[in-house]
Formats: sequence, C-alpha cells, structure tokens
Amino acid sequence: MNEVIETLRWRETANGAVLEMIDQTRLPAVFEYVSYDSAQGVAHGIRSMVVRGAPAIGVAAGYGIALEALRLCKQADNQFDQLLEIGFTQLEESRPTAVNLFWALNRMRACWVQHQSLEKNQLALALTNEARFIHEEDINVNHAIGTNGAILLSDGARVLTHCNAGALATAGHGTALGVIRSAVAAGKKISVIADETRPFLQGARLTAWEMVQENIPITLITDNMAGHLMSQGEIDAVIVGTDRVAANGDVANKIGTYMVAVLAHRHGIPFYVACPLSTIDISVKRGEHIPIEERPAHEVTGYRDYQWAAQGVKVRNPSFDITPAELVTALITEKRVIHAPNELTIKELFM
Repeated sequence: MNEVIETLRWRETANGAVLEMIDQTRLPAVFEYVSYDSAQGVAHGIRSMVVRGAPAIGVAAGYGIALEALRLCKQADNQFDQLLEIGFTQLEESRPTAVNLFWALNRMRACWVQHQSLEKNQLALALTNEARFIHEEDINVNHAIGTNGAILLSDGARVLTHCNAGALATAGHGTALGVIRSAVAAGKKISVIADETRPFLQGARLTAWEMVQENIPITLITDNMAGHLMSQGEIDAVIVGTDRVAANGDVANKIGTYMVAVLAHRHGIPFYVACPLSTIDISVKRGEHIPIEERPAHEVTGYRDYQWAAQGVKVRNPSFDITPAELVTALITEKRVIHAPNELTIKELFM
C-alpha cells in the first residue's frame, strides 16, 4: 500500500504547484486527497489532522514553506521576506508536540538563508527542492528503521501497536508499522493487534486500514483490553512510534502509550519505540519539558455527528503522554537499535 498510495504528493498544475494530502479524518470510509497551495492552508491541514504523525507533519511543513515561496514570487523583496516569515509562524503554531515540524522548518529556514541572494523564483525553486529532499529522506529513513527493527521480531510474533505509525504517519513505509512490514517482507509471519486509540481512533481507522490493504493479519481491540491480552500471553511485543524523544530517552507519543508501556513492563513484554533521528530532541533534557497538546473537547464527547457524553460535562483531552525511558526496551532508529536508551547512548547516535 505505501508504495502505491502516497500520504503526501507534490503536483504541478496549470494554476501553480499544490500539495495533495490524504484526508485522514475521513478514512476508512472515504479515500480522497485534499489540495493546499499556501503555508496557511498546510498549517490548517496539520492542525485539523488531515495529516498527522510526526514525520508526515515535518514533510508537510517543508512543502508548506515551498508553496508559500512560490506564491510570493511576485511580491517586492521586503514583502517577500515579511510574508514568508508569517508562513513560518503559521506552520510553527499548528501543533506543538511533534518535533519533526520544527526540525523540518529549521531545515527550510537554513535553505532560505543559504540562498537568500538568489532571485525570488530561484529561491523558491531551492526551497521546493529542499522540501522534496526531506520527503525522499523520510522514505529512505523509514525503510532503514524497518530493516533494523525487523530482526527484533521472531517468526510468528503477535505485535501490539498503539495509534498509527505507518505509511499514513510518514512519507511512506512507516516507523512502527514499517518494522512490521519489513519483518513480513523478510518472510516472517507477523500478526498485529491494534489498540483503537481513543479518542481519534487512529488505530481503528488508520492502522487497521493499512494492514488490511496489505493482507497482514490484524485484530482490533479497545484500548482497555491490552492488559487482559498481555495477562493471557497473547502479546509477544509492543511497537509504537513517537512524536518526540527527549535527550534522556523519555518518549512522547499518543495518549495511552504510557499505560501500554506500564502493562508491558508488568508482564515482561518488550516495548519498542521506532523513530527517526529527526524525532529525537536533544535540546529537551527530560520528557516533562515536552509540550503536550490539549485538543478540543468534542473529540472526547462524541464522534463526528454522534454525541454520547452528557451536555455540559467537563472534558480533558491531552493528545500525548510521556513514557519514561526506563520503560523503553529499545529505540529503533535508522542508524541502529539502542537498547535501554539513556542520555549517553542517545548522544552517541549523533556522533
């Protein structure tokens, strides 16, 4: 599926360039692409979760800057700089937790500075090429993560995953699901157990959809069933993705991940986190310093047009939680697998 269906794709049209993204808010009922032609539009797509998953958000942000530069080519030099800066700000403010967003924007800003002396159309071309490089690199990185992680899974392994860290969360192949895809490609019989992942149902809607497309055996469970299956010996490993890893190895991932990690630790089940180096934020020392996004109440009180909660009820909806490094069996990166991650071993990844 990930080689045929592109989560994001760049298109040149008669009216200019656009970024097309699969609308993940409508899957699996409807499969369609939504088009954006500006940084503001891409920022809205990120905020509304048309696109989600840290690597995919980073790629989208890079293209958002490229679109804005192309759109502003006819502006005067001083206006071009001012308006492009606004585009950066709009994207920076779209979602706070996924560090790939800021990593990609920093790369785009460095490209802007490097080519600032060029004519505006040439600068826009340079920014477009940089966004394409980020896109291509993400796919290659995900395949490397998959290769490194596949050796950790035994033939016949039953793997629990939480949220969606597949092709839909990246530019292709996926991180956590990329490990599973690579293990299957290596000839191993792997079956997946997907938490539905309340409240946005990424596991039920997206992970299940991806696995069904590829005929990889998958069983869907509600989030509060994981402990029971672990206690019955029905889960052999847990693999999740992440939106940000702190310098000490603490992991920020979709809300509910911490509970899964605690349960895995209690039952002696390995808990793996698959992530590119771009998701490791060595400027943040500990997980407690990672900003946690609080999303709208309506995501908890119902789904789409159906409401099940009492009117007027108070709601909390943090989108992520922090799993301490001591609960992480290993980080699976494109460079290598880091067992029992800590500040020293993570620092060595960047040497």
